[in-house]
Amino acid sequence: MEMVGSVANVSDSYPAVADSVPRARRVLSAFAASAGIADEQLEGVRLAVSEAVTNVVRHAYGGAPGEVHVSASLQSGELSVLIADDGCGLPNRQGTRGLGLGLVWMAEFSDGLKLFTRPGGGLEVRLRFKLHGDDEQTSRADRGMARPRTVTMWRGLAPTGL
Repeated sequence: MEMVGSVANVSDSYPAVADSVPRARRVLSAFAASAGIADEQLEGVRLAVSEAVTNVVRHAYGGAPGEVHVSASLQSGELSVLIADDGCGLPNRQGTRGLGLGLVWMAEFSDGLKLFTRPGGGLEVRLRFKLHGDDEQTSRADRGMARPRTVTMWRGLAPTGL
């Protein structure tokens, strides 16, 4: 973990292979835990990171070698996670049943999900987790309130639909 001013961050790249999924999950989960994320929320971070990295491994490079880039930062009570690749980007899958459950789970377990196509190719997944203690999570659950969250998809500078 590195400190830049009052911002803590971690960043690394891994080969886009199945063995990198648990490696990236461990690194980013350990960073989140050190930031003080509550246990229930930490499980959401683990799941969202696993899904994002798995998507890179399965879809980004079409079997060719490539890398998955992961980073996380902590600032002002919020954990930001970025998973990126230099592959083919988000495919336009006409005639399929949709994008699958991975993006739904990432949106469900985070407080914000944004997808961007990268100018040089590839996709960037940005996840946001507001740090809150067990008391806030319990009180929301008791009141039947879901966490507020946003989902945004961008191809370059224009929005795309889910």
